[in-house]
Parts: sequence; structure tokens; C-alpha cells
Amino acid sequence: MSKEFGIADDICTRMRDWRHDIHANPETAFEEHRTAQLVADALMEMQIPVHRGLGGTGVVGTLKNGEGPTIALRADMDALDLQELGDRAHKSTRAGKMHGCGHDGHTTMLLGAAVHLARHRPFRGTVHFVFQPAEENEGGGRKMVEEGLFKLFPADAVYGMHNIPNISRGKFAIRTGIATAFLDTFEIVVTGSGCHAATPEKGIDSILVSADLVSALQGIVSRRIGAMDAAVVSVTQIHGGDTWNVVPEAVTLRGTVRTLDAEVQDQVEAAMKQVCAGVAQTHGAKIDLSYMRGYPGVINTPAETDAAAAAAASLVGAEQVQTDIKPAMGSEDFAFMLQERPGAYICIGAGETANDPPLHNPYYDFNDAILPLGAAYWVELVKQQLPAA
Repeated sequence: MSKEFGIADDICTRMRDWRHDIHANPETAFEEHRTAQLVADALMEMQIPVHRGLGGTGVVGTLKNGEGPTIALRADMDALDLQELGDRAHKSTRAGKMHGCGHDGHTTMLLGAAVHLARHRPFRGTVHFVFQPAEENEGGGRKMVEEGLFKLFPADAVYGMHNIPNISRGKFAIRTGIATAFLDTFEIVVTGSGCHAATPEKGIDSILVSADLVSALQGIVSRRIGAMDAAVVSVTQIHGGDTWNVVPEAVTLRGTVRTLDAEVQDQVEAAMKQVCAGVAQTHGAKIDLSYMRGYPGVINTPAETDAAAAAAASLVGAEQVQTDIKPAMGSEDFAFMLQERPGAYICIGAGETANDPPLHNPYYDFNDAILPLGAAYWVELVKQQLPAA
């Protein structure tokens, strides 16, 4: 039987079938019941013991082959609240939901690796296959950790992987240290005094206050944060008013903050509080800021980063593994697992052309051509990190 990157053809075929099935039936945060069942069934078919229910819909399969070290490999299962616009045979069958980030492929690559490892058992030790719910915004990784992931399934290290369309297929990328941004969100309620739009002088215009506040918030990064530090403050929602001729009593603003350093994160939050207080005083309005700390940054530990890069290089050559990429301002709740165990998060290239749709785009689709390479990466990592059988 021919093989691609050491993964047998029958496994490659199953991976494509699984991936298309999951893609056609997307499930969002904590609703991944069908996907979790597919994963559990596939693992049990391989006679890999399965644990269900961590994080609500999480699945953990454990493959033990004698005594030795233990590692955990993690994939995310959830889809996005996004209407798919691409035209393909495995297009989403669920309105307003799609796999726009490739978690269908991530799940499938880890399943493919599990099949190969269960079939050949080229190691001594234990591998935990962690299939996580709710990576998109809802912190399924945090919930699995809080519910005892590493108490129930101790691991010496934990590893994650994500496809990246703007990195060419056949390449990998990783960095030691901070790899993705700290993710915070905020909600600001601006309360003025409602009045007729024809006589705004009789009220306090919450729309005008909000406009000034949005402009002032943009000054935080450009004038409060050092030029060598990274931060983003984005207002992404503005809600207020119900008709054409009434100045509304209140306006609600929502948005996100991204930083690459905990000290800068503190600086941005403090500056936002100060700006809100100043704009409120200027206009005689009331401004209430709710600042919510979300995902921490993904911080790759040195030894595990080297291990991940070496596993990738064994498949594609060291020249195809970039180890000095810039941190991404996107965020990942794999960070919660890295707070508990050393580990590393690697990017696998999925791009074919410069015009490939990016992640979180309604025309995006995971590139099936990288399924064998992704599965082989997991296999090589296990073979490298655990003693040979």
C-alpha cells in the first residue's frame, strides 16, 4: 500500500471523509455533540479508551503502550457563527454556521494520527488525544483545564497545531515565547440625557459622546503605549437609538483589546478607564466601562518548541520550518493548557495561491492536501518525544 508522509492511503481516505462530514455538519461552542460522537466512535473503533464530557462536549482518547513518558496532543472541534458562501459538495448544511477556521481539519488530522499510532504503536509511553470544544471566543480550553484535564490525564507536555492559509503548503512556522496575543473584551455604556433631535441643547447627546470616546480610545495605542510594544484597541460594535428624531438616552460600545505582554495589557486597561472618565466629565455624561480579561497569550516553552520544529523538519526539511515568525495578534485558548504544562503551538502551512481565502472568511475551506502532513507531524512528534517500542 502506498503512503503519503508515512500515512497509509486508507487512513488518508478516512481523513478526507471525516473532514467533509464534520465540515457539512458544523457545530459551534459547547454544541459539538455530533462531532464529539464521531470522534469518540472513531477512537473506540481503534480500541482507544475514551473519556467524554470534559468541557461539556470534550473528548479525550488515551493510547498507552507500556511504561514511559506521557504527552498530550490537542485539536479543536468547534465551528463559527458564519454563513458559508463557497460552493462545494461538502458545504455546510446548517444556516449561519460553518467551519471557517479549519477545526474540522485539525480534528481530522489528530484522528488520522491516532489511527496510525494505534495500528503501529512505535513508542513506549502514553499519548492523550485531546479534542477540545469551544475554542472560538468561549474558552473551552480553560473549561477543560478547570474541570481537571491534567489531573485526570497527566502529561509531561502538551502540543497544538493550526492551519494557516497564508503560509505555503509544505511549510511550518513556530517561535519560542509569546506566539499569540492576550485577548480582552470590553463593553462601555454611555448614558446621556435623551431629547428631541431638533433641540439637542436640552439633552446630553450620547451619540456625540460615543463618537468622541471612540476617537479618544484610538489614541491609547498611538500615544500611551511605547512604539516598541504591541497593542490593538478595536471598537467593533455601536448600538444606540431607535428612530430618526430622538437623541437616545444611552449608547453601548463593545470591542476587543489585543496585547503581547501582561504589563502592556495592564497599561491599556488603566488608560481606557482614564479616557472614559475624562470624556464623561467633558460632556457631563455617565460612562461605565466593563473590561473583561479573556484568553492569555500562547507562550511556547523553549525545549518543546525545539521538539515541534524538529518533528516538522523531519518531514519537510529544516529549510521549510520557520522558527522566527512574528507573534500573531489573534488569540488561542490553547494558552490555558500551556499555563498548566510546558508545550508548543505550531502553524502548518495550507496555502496554494496568494488569493486563498483567509481564516474566518465565508469562502474559506480547509485544504485537504495537508491532511497527511498534519497527521504525520503528530506521529513524528510522538516518536521523537517517547522512547521507541
